[in-house]
Amino acid sequence: MNRRGYRAERWSYAEVYERASGLGHELEQRGLSKGDRALLWAENSAEWVVAFIACVLAGVVVVPMDDAASSDFARRVAAQVQAKAVFCSRQHAGDLREQSPFIVGELGKGLKAASSFRSPELNHSDILQIVFTSGTTAEPKGVVITHGNVLANIGPLEEEIRKYLKYERWVHPIRFLNLLPLSHVFGQFLALYLPPIMSGTVIFQNVLSPAEVIETIRRERVSVLVAVPRMLQSLRDKIKAEWDQQAGFEEKLIQAADKHYFRRWWMFRRVHWRFGLKFWACICGGAALDRETEEFWRRLGFAVIQGYGLTETTSLVSVNHPFRVGKGSIGKILPGREVKLADDGEILVRGGGVANARWAEGSLQPIEGEQGWYRTGDMGALDPEGNLYFKGRKKETIVTSAGMNIYPEDLEAALRTQPEVKDCVVVPVTTNGNEEPCAVLISRADRDQLSAAIDRANSKLAEYQRIRVWQVWPEPDFPRTSTQKPKRQLIREISEAKIQSRANGDRSTEAIAQLIGKIAGRTPAELARNVKLDEDLKLSSLERVELLSALEERYQVDLSEARFAQADSAGEIADLLQGQPTQGRRYHYPGWTLAWPVAWIRAVAFYVLVRPAIVLLGWPKILGRNNLKNVRGPVLVVSNHIDDVDVGFIQAALPARLRHQLATATGGEALELLRTPEANAAWWRRLFSRVEWFLGVSLLNLFPLPREAGYRRSFAYAGEAVDKGYSILIFPEGRHTTDGKLNPFRSGIGLLTNNLGIPVVPMRIDGLYEVKKAGRKFARPGQIQVRIGSPIEFSTESTPEEVAAALQRAVAQL
Repeated sequence: MNRRGYRAERWSYAEVYERASGLGHELEQRGLSKGDRALLWAENSAEWVVAFIACVLAGVVVVPMDDAASSDFARRVAAQVQAKAVFCSRQHAGDLREQSPFIVGELGKGLKAASSFRSPELNHSDILQIVFTSGTTAEPKGVVITHGNVLANIGPLEEEIRKYLKYERWVHPIRFLNLLPLSHVFGQFLALYLPPIMSGTVIFQNVLSPAEVIETIRRERVSVLVAVPRMLQSLRDKIKAEWDQQAGFEEKLIQAADKHYFRRWWMFRRVHWRFGLKFWACICGGAALDRETEEFWRRLGFAVIQGYGLTETTSLVSVNHPFRVGKGSIGKILPGREVKLADDGEILVRGGGVANARWAEGSLQPIEGEQGWYRTGDMGALDPEGNLYFKGRKKETIVTSAGMNIYPEDLEAALRTQPEVKDCVVVPVTTNGNEEPCAVLISRADRDQLSAAIDRANSKLAEYQRIRVWQVWPEPDFPRTSTQKPKRQLIREISEAKIQSRANGDRSTEAIAQLIGKIAGRTPAELARNVKLDEDLKLSSLERVELLSALEERYQVDLSEARFAQADSAGEIADLLQGQPTQGRRYHYPGWTLAWPVAWIRAVAFYVLVRPAIVLLGWPKILGRNNLKNVRGPVLVVSNHIDDVDVGFIQAALPARLRHQLATATGGEALELLRTPEANAAWWRRLFSRVEWFLGVSLLNLFPLPREAGYRRSFAYAGEAVDKGYSILIFPEGRHTTDGKLNPFRSGIGLLTNNLGIPVVPMRIDGLYEVKKAGRKFARPGQIQVRIGSPIEFSTESTPEEVAAALQRAVAQL
């Protein structure tokens, strides 16, 4: 399953294979044959898997490219491997237009298995893929992975998994939420190779904010989360932010240290309920998980399974057993692999999964190794039970002037135990020709408190490890790679520049500059604090909405839309971001309102309560209902907004097949205040408010659309409702009219329309404003009119801003 906009698309394994077979036939028809190369450059999706398998079936070598890679790097790789086909997202198509690329997001359309297609004969030594791992400034070098390399890794894992399949039927299907990029071999293992062995379900999601991840885990009944350590750390911070205010949470964490699993689960049952009762484990890869985060999840009653491997070893070398987890270790060595430690502690690996060639300068080049041993460049340790421990990268080891080796991970572990430190990276900086460790911190406190925190961390370290140089990172997060690893080299360069007083410009707006460049495509070389968003950058209202969404996503906060709209410069946005609390208001989206018992009750309530009330208030005249004659839904209904009773008039105008499957967006702040009234209100007032909320969400199927913040979650809920067959009613003005005229449509309606991908039905209510202005409660029959326009469908090429303007014109012209 993967999400397309706000909609969910579900594919069976049979559908994936059928379309991959059809695409493989298409590649054959285009003249590609065994050994030719194809570039695959797109975000995670079911169509990505189709493209990958199609290449395998056709014997074509896949060259997967990270979705975040630069266009220059992608072009250089394509040229170096002499790619005869390119698969890319529509976003990247313009960069490779000369290659006539396949658009990955459109591969599901019209592909059928071809009876005449026959796959070429493949053997263990044939190349499966070439994974490029070098940076964008160096000459691209790719690791050559053969079919035999992958099979050597899958075999032992499949043998171990099959021992437990008899227990799997009790929790079938196991659902994996895979947040690792498919362009990396570890992501491929946990999405393409292992889940089919268990007939598991794989879910792809490209939105990585903790709130969205938790909601997906709960909604899709996810069993296992596959992610990098950074995501587990972000989720930990999210949980602590929600539960730290509750009395006894920290005490429970301490008490849970030595408790039995079931006891720990019961102690934190509310956390498990938040994630959904089927969620039980996290698989962590891409980097070593710090001990504090691993222990946090273990004490909550979740299993944390760590794996270790590299691209050159075709991913996994060792993995933790899900039911016999070695604390702090990266698991036991898998069968079929040999591991030993060099004299200096470097991890050496040998086995069938180890790649023996690289692709560089347009040809294959052997990977040199002594007697087949591959030097990983990682430092490790082995305990008597055979558990492997990661001690850091060899090349990241800091060698002091005294000749002492310092591993940054040891210092980072000590710093992360301090509550004032949100995150940290320790990098070497050169002063007077010698290296020493510099701690770069993301802070939760002021500088004096940080100084005290570093003193406490130093007390846990040996004398030669002590942190004497440190600084605060100016942004809410470190720059990261696609697998969420901090870009240590960049952090080091910036840190050294600051220490040597060579830093120029204000870097607090650097991330904002990057986001504006991605959204608007016109970022200045250096974005100063006083650059005006409207005057200098010419940001449209819709681009502001997209920037707001991007900032919320990157920094995992809820920003006030009203305060954001008032920000005039890049500096004001940076200040707003820095001062924004990390935990926004939580809005409730009860799923039970979409279930069949409530839907039936709602249909009865319409005829018993709502319709009689509408007839009494003013029997409306319905115009244009024939425009919906052939419409079966779901549709997006948009209308002008006059009063709270608008919902009733819209429902009365719609045909029954749409009326009884309709969810209505309403003011989120007001709706949430009914559900959670102020504590100082009288008890009877609080009770009355909760009853109002219950009746609203159950009988009118209302859901919150916040005006201040959190609209993305509301839009996502609308997508869930559409997936279940519901139409959506929304009032794009966002507020009642005060003069009878149509208020400007909020730009978010264009974003919602494009992401739902369903027809839009414009409607307009006339006559109600005049009744309201006259101060009357009732209108004569026919005085109020409800006009229904023809459904409108927008092409994928339409911009959200164009959609919003077109919808406003459509409503105005009714």
